[in-house]
Amino acid sequence: MLKIEGLKKNYGAFALDCSLEIRPGCVTGLIGQNGAGKSTTFKGVLGLIRPDSGTVRVLGQDSRTLGKREKQQLGVVLSDSGFSGYLTVKDIVPVLESLYEKFDKPFFLEQLRKFGLPDNKKIKEFSTGMKVKLKVLVAVSHDARLLILDEPTAGLDVVARDELLDILREFMERDGERSILISSHISGDLESLCDDIYMIHEGKIILHEDTDTLLDEYALLKIDERQFDMLDKRYVLRCKKESFGYSCLTDQKRYYMENYPKLTIEKGSIDNVITMMIRGAAL
Repeated sequence: MLKIEGLKKNYGAFALDCSLEIRPGCVTGLIGQNGAGKSTTFKGVLGLIRPDSGTVRVLGQDSRTLGKREKQQLGVVLSDSGFSGYLTVKDIVPVLESLYEKFDKPFFLEQLRKFGLPDNKKIKEFSTGMKVKLKVLVAVSHDARLLILDEPTAGLDVVARDELLDILREFMERDGERSILISSHISGDLESLCDDIYMIHEGKIILHEDTDTLLDEYALLKIDERQFDMLDKRYVLRCKKESFGYSCLTDQKRYYMENYPKLTIEKGSIDNVITMMIRGAAL
């Protein structure tokens, strides 16, 4: 569905070197701190920046040769883009009908009502959550095969985030061959939605894992100095000094549960992995 190989862009102080793949029927998350390279990657995929090297294949085709028909199969939401605030939803419907051959107006209007978005109110008067929901509804209303969503849940309250995730789940349920690439700072969104997760740091992918594996097999070992000295560290990915001793990130939780039954072992989470992969040290 989407394959990025060796996508490089050098800005001097920041350099991107990214490879990842989005499989048909999957929701893939891209996580990382602000400035890690998420938005640069998205812009590289969409041709909004000119990469120094590398290839991007979208829907099985070189992204540089995508025609109008292929581009219509993409649904895109970028954090720094949107509709003019002086327009109403009624104003943009004819624009969408002219832009997209498969724009589903009845579905779009039904979803507007479902999520409480007025069609006669200027968009500049919408709340942050309403603006995001509108952008996502547009992205899912023209029979797209691939959604590319850059931080769609940023700034939303819990209820608005839950409604937005419902839109994305329904999008995937309508066709098993559709895919989503989504970036987010909010780990709960990714844990409940994504099939697999890539982590990007300082422009490079430092981790790729199925979400179920990350949640089931990753763990934090909380150990004192003596336990650390005696520990088999073959399966320790990162280690961080703490006041009590050490926190160690592993992707082999069961090994340590079976061989070190007295250790304090905390279940892994995306937040734990982000923190340890960035702040922890490799052994």
